[in-house]
Amino acid sequence: MKGVANTCIRLLTSISLAMSGCLGLRSEPTVHQHVDRTFYDDVATHIEYPNTQVLEDFGTASTPPPMTLSEDSMPAYRDITLQEAVHLTLATSKVFRDLGGLLLRSPDVVLTTKDPAIQESDPRFGVEAALSAFDASFAASTFFENNDRALNNQFFGGGTRILQQDAVVVQAQLTKRAATGTEFTLRKDTEFDSNNAPGNAFPSAYTVLLDGEFRHPVLEGGGVEFNRIAGPSQDPGVYNGVVIARLNNDISLTEFEIGVRDLVSNVENAYWDLYFAYRVLDAKIKARDAALETWRSIHALYLAGRRGGEAEKEAQAREQYYRFQEEVQNALNGRLLEGTRTYNGSSGGSFRGTAGVYVAERRLRLLMGLPINGDDLLRTIDEPLRAAVVFEWNEVLTEALYRRVELRRQKWLIKRREKELIASRNFLLPQLDAIGRYRFRGFGTKYMDPSNANPFTFDDAIGNLVHGDFQEWQMGFEFSFPFGYRRAHTAVQNAELLLARDKAILAEQERAVVVDLSNSIGDAHRAFLVTQTNYNRRLAAEQHLAAVQAAYEVDNAPLDLVLEAQRRLADADTKFYQTLVEYALSVKNVHYEKGSLLEYSDVYLSEGLWPDKAYRDAQRRKDYRYTPFLLDFFVHGSDVVSEGLHPQIVAPAYVSDDVVIEDDVESDVPPAALPPMPPMTRDENGSYEFDSGTSSPVSYQEFDFGELDLVRPAWLDQENPIEDSASDNPYEAAPVVVDPRSAGFDMDRGASRSPEMRPRRDNEDHDLQFFEFDSGDATLIPIPQATE
Repeated sequence: MKGVANTCIRLLTSISLAMSGCLGLRSEPTVHQHVDRTFYDDVATHIEYPNTQVLEDFGTASTPPPMTLSEDSMPAYRDITLQEAVHLTLATSKVFRDLGGLLLRSPDVVLTTKDPAIQESDPRFGVEAALSAFDASFAASTFFENNDRALNNQFFGGGTRILQQDAVVVQAQLTKRAATGTEFTLRKDTEFDSNNAPGNAFPSAYTVLLDGEFRHPVLEGGGVEFNRIAGPSQDPGVYNGVVIARLNNDISLTEFEIGVRDLVSNVENAYWDLYFAYRVLDAKIKARDAALETWRSIHALYLAGRRGGEAEKEAQAREQYYRFQEEVQNALNGRLLEGTRTYNGSSGGSFRGTAGVYVAERRLRLLMGLPINGDDLLRTIDEPLRAAVVFEWNEVLTEALYRRVELRRQKWLIKRREKELIASRNFLLPQLDAIGRYRFRGFGTKYMDPSNANPFTFDDAIGNLVHGDFQEWQMGFEFSFPFGYRRAHTAVQNAELLLARDKAILAEQERAVVVDLSNSIGDAHRAFLVTQTNYNRRLAAEQHLAAVQAAYEVDNAPLDLVLEAQRRLADADTKFYQTLVEYALSVKNVHYEKGSLLEYSDVYLSEGLWPDKAYRDAQRRKDYRYTPFLLDFFVHGSDVVSEGLHPQIVAPAYVSDDVVIEDDVESDVPPAALPPMPPMTRDENGSYEFDSGTSSPVSYQEFDFGELDLVRPAWLDQENPIEDSASDNPYEAAPVVVDPRSAGFDMDRGASRSPEMRPRRDNEDHDLQFFEFDSGDATLIPIPQATE
């Protein structure tokens, strides 16, 4: 056997030397300059498609053609409310859609409903990944050896110079790291040794070792707080403890909430864009029909050769008609311009209103998850808000600084920086480990012999181990530190700079929130006043057109005045609906800026149900918990990280004393001008019931709806010269409604965006609540300014 082994070794040595010589003598390869690379070029430049396991969406692939201006038949309409649009959007959105093309340009930054779960299950930085560093681990190894060696010293060979040995080494250990950084190890070693040494008492023997060991970091790397922040990290700046992982999850949840909020905001933006497109189309059709009627009358005079039918007048009237016809076509189809969306001028979205009906309807379908082109045409039936909403500045400002989700995300980031600073300072301590080991030894010619009753005969290694006659222990310390702590000081400085940077960013974010909130409140006030102005302008334009048309029919006004009056009326209609939509969006933007848009839209975030086994496991783990003992300074709890659950429902706040509340509205305010209250009663249990229009009312016991407060505006007491004059169109005072949401009362159903509201629950399988709004008979009443 020994000769065969020697022969194999000589053969392998010769082969290796020959191969090394061949490699050294090998010449350089020849480069062929005239090789045909046509096949290579065809394959290299060929565009291929990946074979992915993705189910094709046959609904998208079978989308019908879009509606165009060449449609001959009238499309079927599908009436939809704003709440239904939000409901369908949330029910079909796995990806938070946007209108800025981000989905195609940068799909990696698009938010989805799976993002929180992805962060939670991250195998590198997730909570479970951080906890896995403290899991118990098992390791085992087995090695077989055959040694044949010549020794120069007979003493080390046990009495022989030619040592021949067969050995087996089997090791198994269980390791567990505690939250304090202490590492516990339970190890068992089994060694078998059979050799030809003459000094051996037995030709072969087993040695069994059973060790219990601990290593505790007293200074650097020790303590519950450090290990929960940084984990078992030995590198400054690398922190992946369970606290950091949990803070990353909280940051991911705020980003998820931002995505939901922006999606809801974009749905409302697209809804009012479509509403405005319909209203503009109505105004353009009305102007076109009026221009057509004028052209027909002049054309008849032109054909008859009568006065008023001159060629220049007929051409002028015809040009007016085709001008409005072009505007009708553009208003119906629309042009591919930017619509209203978030961050297109303001955070919640500045109104654009440039798209036509077809384009705006497709954008709304895109956000709602409906087929892009359908057999029916979505038509908005909700009316914009027409009552004045007063926001109390101090309450709104406090709510914005507390509830704005971007500020909450930055505060979570600051909390993470604070924890990283605590962990970085731990690396300024020297490395001092307390080490302890206790060992049981067993020795015998056999590994196990149950028939052996005397352990001192050394016939049973396991029996010798269990008897406990051979025990060893070790206790000591290991101490080390780097001179200067250069890397540790750099880590502390970097952590302090990151913390200072994020605090400075938070301060500037708060200033930006205040600016955006001020702009949104100012824009809401502007839009309401401009809406009143445009209402008066619209009335004046109608009266002007009627007067000029009457004068033209009796030949007291030229044609130019009639055509100009028609254009003015069309512009006045468009401007009125534009400012009306701007006012509705501005009120929405105020809630966007102060962090209550989701509640304003009746959308609430909640975690889905877990499997039943998860709840049973959580209860079992809770039962296993106990109050830890206070050992010493390295087993102390960390400070509070969270202030508790984020309140999605804010308790009602009182109205400030400087606002005068009138129990009964004075007689000079007509009752028809006030927004009607929804029918509501309160039973003996304290729950409120709304009359939904059916025989069975809907009851809500968990919310206190309160009552609608009416504030008497100061201009009601001013002198109104128009009311004193003999006018056929008397002006009435529009109501001013205090929005309880602005005072921190987010669940007051009485103060809705529409004057009248009926609660309604759709799709009981969903956790979201949606409400149906009725615009009622309330109309915007113009308010003239008092003159001196």
